Amino acid sequence: MITVHHLNNSRSQRILWMLEELGLSYQVKRYERDPKTMLAPAALKAVHPLGKSPVITDGDKTLAESGAILEYLADTYGNGRFAPAPGTPDRLRYNYFMHFAEGSMMPPLLLKLVFGRMPARVPFFMKPVAKAIAAAGDRQLVAPNLTAQMAFLESELSTRDWFAGAEFSAADVQMSFPLEAATARAGLGGGQPKLMAFLARIHARPAYKRAIEKGGPYELLK
Repeated sequence: MITVHHLNNSRSQRILWMLEELGLSYQVKRYERDPKTMLAPAALKAVHPLGKSPVITDGDKTLAESGAILEYLADTYGNGRFAPAPGTPDRLRYNYFMHFAEGSMMPPLLLKLVFGRMPARVPFFMKPVAKAIAAAGDRQLVAPNLTAQMAFLESELSTRDWFAGAEFSAADVQMSFPLEAATARAGLGGGQPKLMAFLARIHARPAYKRAIEKGGPYELLK
């Protein structure tokens, strides 16, 4: 039996989604973020030394990292679904977006979150300085990076519905979290109709809806 060690409002939501797409039986062990620090509880370190989510256990295997888990699930249980055939152009795009999501897109989104919270987490007399630093960092580093990424992703979906090709794949599951985060944090919206249409398509999938029901409230959707 696969166990998903599920942290609220986290990347593990897309692991639940993938399991629902595969139609697999699994159980969910829930963990809650610290309401002040928003960090995962120490109990997760009993599952994996880094104490982060997502983590799954499958028999004697323990796997961490979203991309690694999604690839494992597609390769082990997909029976040819959710991953393009090796050696094809679609597989190259699949590999690219499986890594792009966390390697390129999430770092500036994380910085935007950090800069946004910085002024509220320093002493009162330091708030003006913190606000100036955060605003400069966002303006000079984060915003240009995200603008370029959104334009790139919008162009990628100009000729197809899914990131790897004509068929839905695990790469679309992987890309869901940074795009939802960009909607919540970085102004993704009407200026990117292809990306918004992508989000509408994935949110309409029955497996996605079932995963939300299993995982509980998902604040990135607000």
